[in-house]
Amino acid sequence: MRRSRKVKILATLGPASSDEATIRKLFEAGADVFRINMSHTDHDLMRTLVGRIRAVEAAIGRPIGILADLQGPKLRVGKFAAGKVELSVGQTFVLDDDPALGDEKRVHLPHPEILRSVEPGHRLLIDDGRLELVAIETNGRSLVCTVISGTKISDKKGVSLPDTDLPVGALTEKDRRDLDAVLATGVDWIALSFIQRPEDLAEARKISRGRAAIMSKIEKPQAVARLAEIIELSDALMVARGDLGVEMPLEAVPGIQKQITRAARRAGKPVVVATQMLESMITAPVPTRAEVSDVSIAVFEGADAIMLSAESAAGEYPVESVAMMNRIAERVEKDPTYPGIINAQRSEPEATGADAISLAARQIAETLRLSAIVSYTASGTTGIRAARERPQVPIIALSPIVATARRLSLLWGTHCVVTDDASDLDDMVDRACRITFDEGFGKAGDRIIITAGVPLGTPGSTNMLRIAYIGTDGMSGH
Repeated sequence: MRRSRKVKILATLGPASSDEATIRKLFEAGADVFRINMSHTDHDLMRTLVGRIRAVEAAIGRPIGILADLQGPKLRVGKFAAGKVELSVGQTFVLDDDPALGDEKRVHLPHPEILRSVEPGHRLLIDDGRLELVAIETNGRSLVCTVISGTKISDKKGVSLPDTDLPVGALTEKDRRDLDAVLATGVDWIALSFIQRPEDLAEARKISRGRAAIMSKIEKPQAVARLAEIIELSDALMVARGDLGVEMPLEAVPGIQKQITRAARRAGKPVVVATQMLESMITAPVPTRAEVSDVSIAVFEGADAIMLSAESAAGEYPVESVAMMNRIAERVEKDPTYPGIINAQRSEPEATGADAISLAARQIAETLRLSAIVSYTASGTTGIRAARERPQVPIIALSPIVATARRLSLLWGTHCVVTDDASDLDDMVDRACRITFDEGFGKAGDRIIITAGVPLGTPGSTNMLRIAYIGTDGMSGH
């Protein structure tokens, strides 16, 4: 089952989409990777969902990626005696370490690290920015603030700190338990929330020990400021526009999305654009025109994947949302302006043999109008380099390792196939031709270009290009 688009679709599972039949329908509608949100999923349900995705994968015969999204630190105020209070702009309001119930003058903030880190002039955004406070006095145990905008606050509302660098790691105790559980089930990607600095990735890397790839969610100004360092230590990035839009001016988010997408492409790291892409389809069978435009911009930008959150997890139209995203992506990629926009964003390859070969493979494939680029890839790096080039022809990634194929299912333009390692060069060429033929990417008489590392099976050693004809039986002609 091949897709007729290059961008991938990531669909979140939830109450509206947790049974096996719906997961299969989501895949058939266009979902390539499934996201399990650990903020709302216990370990038993997570294992059940992984089992159902793997059952669909086995039935369809295509590798399917699974992303487990860790909750990250959730910073919240305490409770109020009346459940909620009304404030007025300009008044003083205190957040402190006193566990007593709050009132119109103060509330408990059960996070000593915030009380110690916020400095005068720093903003505190409560309830996704609906209430904005600015600290005017701090002493390590309380924050005296002025109300800047908004008038309501209620129990357990979230706190965002756009100006404050918190001295805490990105993993909470819950995250560590969740990480152990998801790694044991063999998920392919781990998404880390609220990354502030490159060091935040170190603990997750140490625990995962290469068992899953690490995706950094960029949702804080501190992460944007240190983007280059975070990209270097990440396997992929997610533009998490929801929290970015709370902690940074809304009008800055589109530009930041472009910066992150282009920086990730330059580095050859997959990038996902997420949050509110078809938000109105949670309750309506069709999206707004603005949402269609939003999805199309991410596709034009060359993002590897576009993501649905509540639309597929809890909405009334989960399958329709995926189908709509699929239709938008297909249409954008057929637009006559699309190749020019994608080509204009291309960056110079790294000065390595493998990168030079990936560049040459794209140029040869496009110049000679070949049917496909076939990349043998054990670790996945050859496939990632091929996708970085954003070729106009399809990429077929062949791997003997099912985990590699599942991981690469997130990658732009990449059709993954699990196959045994080739025994020699002739077998490698025959196998590439036959799979291209069988998967519907080429017919007898077409030509393909093959990239591989020789000796075969050596990770990261891409050093060979070969052009081959597909014969009448799907094997190599000559």
